[in-house]
Amino acid sequence: MKKNTYTIPLALVFSLFFLWAISSNLLPTMIRQLMKTCELNTFEASFTETAYWLAYFIFPIPIAMFMKRYSYKAGIIFGLILAAIGGLLFFPAAILKEYWAYLCIFFIIATGMCFLETAANPYVTVLGAPETAPRRLNLAQSFNGLGAFIAAMFLSKLILSGTHYTRETLPVDYPGGWQAYIQLETDAMKLPYLILALLLIAIAIVFVFSKLPKIGDEGAETSSEKSDKKEKLIDFGVLKHSHLRWGVIAQFFYNGGQTAINSLFLVYCCTYAGLPEDTATTFFGLYMLAFLLGRWIGTGLMVKFRPQDMLLIYALMNILLCGVVMIWGGMVGLYAMLAISFFMSIMYPTQFSLALKGLGNQTKSGSAFLVMAIVGNACLPQLTAYFMHANEHIYYMAYCVPMICFVFCAYYGWKGYKVID
Repeated sequence: MKKNTYTIPLALVFSLFFLWAISSNLLPTMIRQLMKTCELNTFEASFTETAYWLAYFIFPIPIAMFMKRYSYKAGIIFGLILAAIGGLLFFPAAILKEYWAYLCIFFIIATGMCFLETAANPYVTVLGAPETAPRRLNLAQSFNGLGAFIAAMFLSKLILSGTHYTRETLPVDYPGGWQAYIQLETDAMKLPYLILALLLIAIAIVFVFSKLPKIGDEGAETSSEKSDKKEKLIDFGVLKHSHLRWGVIAQFFYNGGQTAINSLFLVYCCTYAGLPEDTATTFFGLYMLAFLLGRWIGTGLMVKFRPQDMLLIYALMNILLCGVVMIWGGMVGLYAMLAISFFMSIMYPTQFSLALKGLGNQTKSGSAFLVMAIVGNACLPQLTAYFMHANEHIYYMAYCVPMICFVFCAYYGWKGYKVID
């Protein structure tokens, strides 16, 4: 395929980065909202992240097998429809009003999004010159930043009402009492997910009628491939590459560290910095805007600087900034988090593209393992939330968890990225 024919396929794939960013970046808002509607503490509500990101650990290898057998396009369409179904399930969930129902919904949505992410990241790396893959993936991830900004600045305001009553603090003259208040807060969660579901369905229809080039080893099997199909569906031998192994480790810790900060951002703003919900969501929007700007600026800087060097510097900056949060907390820590968001921006796509370098027909398998590393989101944020909840008088010390995570990212930018086998 000639270079100029990559434009439309890349544009379609870029839209997927936007969609899954909206989905995943609604989670911090949902944590705050579920603390109200299901009467949860910080640690209990953090399992919202576990339910979502656990799908990313379970399904990447089966998804890679699915796309090996069929195509990237089939996987993308299936993922879009599955995630849309999950979004529509918020309507029956509003009737149940049970925490377990929401956890199931998040798991379903995440499974659909996992299809998109497993397909889109390697797709972007191969549609173009190999030497520009990190810059191209950072450009694609800029659309991820745009989706995150929209979810944080606008959709979060559709969900969070600005009131946070308990059974004890609810005004005695509140119309309908406690049940009416809970129903109002529960119904607020439906509209953003209806919008997301309709958007997912619309994009799925576009993909059905579009033509995407086949890449790598997807599609039809030869007779020799059929004879050893079981062996080739997913290649565990890809882990023999040290830069891929270290890439998986770095992605595990990066994802966990990023999500620990993201998921608890609104809780930090409202509970520890003393901000009202409306102001907190504005800060959350600025937090994601810093992430978006970081992606765009970082993509431009990669024209002149090596991706691994930028990764090392950005990781070191975030280690220092986590230290600021741990020492001062409060509003100083909040402003430090805005800077952390900026410097986190390039880490995921840069580590992803460096880890896939030179894998050839093992690219899809390598991508599956890298996506599986997102399971860091299912455990490290909960560890952070536990420290924060258990030691509320020194809540800021919980940010030692993301600090340690960024140490692994710094190592990957220093030595771990090197292809030595």
